[in-house]
Amino acid sequence: MIYFYDHTNLNRWNRGELQVRIDIPGKRLPLGYCDGTEEDEAELHDIAQNEDVENLPIAKKLLKTGRQIWTVGHPPVYEEEDED
Repeated sequence: MIYFYDHTNLNRWNRGELQVRIDIPGKRLPLGYCDGTEEDEAELHDIAQNEDVENLPIAKKLLKTGRQIWTVGHPPVYEEEDED
């Protein structure tokens, strides 16, 4: 189950109750937290499909504590301004 970011879930992450933090590139706060199961990954894909995102990339980073950080989506692309 995905637990979206709020103060209570942040405290659960800090106490080690949740095993995965879900980040979005370019965002300061995490999307949420989960236990890292296949069902959690499927739920993220379902959320993405509901937002018309296909082929959601999930980059997984293993921490020394055994917990993980999943980064979902692509980094933001900024258009360069012409300097005329």
